[in-house]
Amino acid sequence: MKLLAISPHLDDAAFSAGGLLASRVDQGWSVTIVTCFTGNVGHPTGFALACQLDKGLGIDVDYMALRRAEDQMACEALGARAIHLPFLEAPHRGYTSAKMLFAERLPNDRIVDDVAAALAGLLATERPALVLGPLCLGNHVDHHIVLDAIRRSCAADSVLLWEDWPYADREERVAAKPAVIEHLTHKTRARRIAACTAYSSQLGFQFGGVEAMTRRTERIAEERFYPLDPLDVV
Repeated sequence: MKLLAISPHLDDAAFSAGGLLASRVDQGWSVTIVTCFTGNVGHPTGFALACQLDKGLGIDVDYMALRRAEDQMACEALGARAIHLPFLEAPHRGYTSAKMLFAERLPNDRIVDDVAAALAGLLATERPALVLGPLCLGNHVDHHIVLDAIRRSCAADSVLLWEDWPYADREERVAAKPAVIEHLTHKTRARRIAACTAYSSQLGFQFGGVEAMTRRTERIAEERFYPLDPLDVV
C-alpha cells in the first residue's frame, strides 16, 4: 500500500501528520512526502530575504538547500521517502508581507495550475491508496494553493486532510467530524518529535526552540483527518 503526503512547505506534513505517517510505515506501507514549494532563489531580497534573516540565517546561507536537507532527515526519522518539487514559496511570488501570506491570493498568482499538473503526474506514477494534504487551518496562501491542486488532481475518496499544525493549536476549530483519528502511541509520538526536531531552522521561530516544540507535541494525544469535502472552520 502506498501513501502520498502532499505538503506545502518543508515541515508541514511532519508537523501535522507525523504520527500517522510513522504508524503507516510500521504497518508496511510505502510512505512518500511530496513537498511542493522547495525551489531556490539565488539572491532573495525584501520580504523573502527577511523570512530567512528572522530565523537567524545569514544572507550567504542557501536557505532552501538547508531546508531540503532538514526534510531528508525528518523523512528518515519517519521512514518515509522525500520528493521535492521546484515551485517557489509565496514570498518569492509577489507576497511582500506576513499579512499577505494569510490574505487573498494575488490575481496574477497562477502557480496552482503548475502544482496541479505536477501532482497529477506523480499520482499517475505512484498510484497511492491514500493521499494526505492540508485542511488549511491558519489560511496560509500556499496551503490553499496545494489544497486546490489536490482537488483538481485527486479522486476525493482517496484523500484525507490533516489539521495544519501548529495553527491547530490556536483558536480555530473544525466544525466537522473527522473521517480518521490516529491515536498516538509513545513510539509514534517520539517519531513525530524526532521528525519535527530535524527542522532546526524553523523551531526557534515557530515554537521558541526544540524543547518548547517537544513539550507541545507531548500533549498531543491524536491526529485528526477529514475528507475532501467542503468543511466549516470556525
